[in-house]
Amino acid sequence: MKKGQSYEGYVESVAFPAKGIVFVEGEENKAVVKNVLPGQKIQFRVTKKRKGKAEGVLETVIEKSGDEIDAMCPHFGICGGCNYQSLPYEKQLELKAGQVEKLLDEVYISKGRKIEYSFEGIKKSPKQYGYRNKMEFSFGDEYKDGPLSLGLHKRGSFYDIVPVTECKIVDHDYRLILQTVLQFFGERNIPYFHRVKLSGYLRHLLVRKAAKTGQILVALVTSSDVAGLPCDEKVLLDEFLNQLLCLEQEKKLEGTFAGILHTVNDSVADVVKADRNEILYGQDFFFEELMGLKFKISQFSFFQTNSLGAEVLYDTARNYILESAGGMADQIVFDLYSGTGTIAQMMAPVCKKVIGVEIVEEAVEAAKRNAELNGLHNCEFIAGDVLKVIDDISEKPDFIILDPPRDGIHPKALQKILDYEVPHIVYISCKPTSLARDLDAFLERGYKMEKACCVDMFPATANVETVAILSQR
Repeated sequence: MKKGQSYEGYVESVAFPAKGIVFVEGEENKAVVKNVLPGQKIQFRVTKKRKGKAEGVLETVIEKSGDEIDAMCPHFGICGGCNYQSLPYEKQLELKAGQVEKLLDEVYISKGRKIEYSFEGIKKSPKQYGYRNKMEFSFGDEYKDGPLSLGLHKRGSFYDIVPVTECKIVDHDYRLILQTVLQFFGERNIPYFHRVKLSGYLRHLLVRKAAKTGQILVALVTSSDVAGLPCDEKVLLDEFLNQLLCLEQEKKLEGTFAGILHTVNDSVADVVKADRNEILYGQDFFFEELMGLKFKISQFSFFQTNSLGAEVLYDTARNYILESAGGMADQIVFDLYSGTGTIAQMMAPVCKKVIGVEIVEEAVEAAKRNAELNGLHNCEFIAGDVLKVIDDISEKPDFIILDPPRDGIHPKALQKILDYEVPHIVYISCKPTSLARDLDAFLERGYKMEKACCVDMFPATANVETVAILSQR
C-alpha cells in the first residue's frame, strides 16, 4: 500500500479503541482504519505508512456489515461522539467484551504464560440511551463562516461544530437546554470565541444532571471579550437566565435547576476551566445518590458520567473485594487515584479505615465533604501524586484499590504499589490497553489475575470499563 492512495477492503475485526483491521486483496499487509464495523467493505485512503504498517482514513462504506441497523441518532457518523450506534446493543457488548478479553489474553500469550483467569464477560448499562450525567458542548460554526452552532465537534475536525439537538446519549432536558441556548444567542448574533483569532465571547455550555435527584447544573462559559456584544453583558446574562428559568416555570423540563453559573475562561486552550465564576441562580453544586450514599457535585467535580452504570461498576468492584478478602473489619484499604472518594466511601462501612489519594485538590476536598455528608468518619483523603504521597503514609495497606487515569499507573508508582505486597488488589480501568500494560508488571511480581469483568458505562461509544481482581500466589 502507498501513502495517499485509496484502496478497497473488508474489515476483519475491530480492536480497542475502534481500530478496524482491514484486509485488501493482493496486499501483503493489513491496514488500520478507525470508525468502521466488522464485516463492512470500505474504501479508505492511506495516511501513514511506517515499517510495513499502514493507517488509513475512511472514505466511504461500500457494503454494510450484516449486523448493521439504522442509528437512532440523526447526527451519527457526522458527530464524533459515538462509534457503534448502528450496531444492535447486544452486538456492541459482544464486540467490547471480545476486545478486552483479547487484550488480556495477549498479556499471557506474549510471554508464554498459561491463561488461568476467569473472564466474566460484560455487564450492560442500565440505560442504553440518555445515560450521560455530564456534557460539555462547544460554541462555534457548523462550517467556516456559517451561523452560530452549539454542540460537539464534527468527526475528524478541530473547528466545525455539529449542533447535536437530537443527541441520544443524553436525555430530553439536555436537548431542550441546548436548543434554547443556541436559539437565544443565535437570534442576538453573539460571537463565539475564535481559537485562531483569540476573540469572541461564547466558548462552552456545561450541563450536568443527577440521575437520581433530577437536579441540573448549567454553566455558560465565555471569554471576557465583551467588545462584540450588542448590549451590556449583565443585561445579556439576565436575559439568558430568564430564558432558562422559563423552561422550568413552564414545566418543560423533567428535572429542576440547582444552579446556573457564568464562568469566565480566557485560556488559549480549548478546555472548560474557570478564571472566575459567578452564580446567576441557585448554587454552584447539586446532589447525586449512588448505592445509598449522597454526593455533592460541583461544576468541575470528577464523577462517573453514567450514574446508573457507576452503581453496576462499583457493585462489581465491591463484590470482588469482599469475595477475595472475606472479612475486612480490621483491614486498612488504600484507594489510589480516588477522585471524589466514591469507592472509598462504599468500602468504609466494611473496613477499619480507607485512605484515598488523589492529585486533584478540589476532588479531595469534595471527597472530604461527601464523607462527612454520609456520616463516614473512617475515611482519610490526601491530595497529591500517588508516586510522591505513598512514601509519606505511615499506615500499611491490607488491600489496595486502583482506579487510575486513562493512561494507567506511572511505572515508578506501580513499583511502589507492588512493594507493599498486599494479598489482593482490585484494578478498575477505563482504558483496557493501560490495564493490559500494567497487568504484565503484576504477573512478573507473582500476582495472579483471578478474574476480570467489563462494565459498559458508555453505550454507543468505543469506551468500556474493566474490573480485575489480582491476588498473590
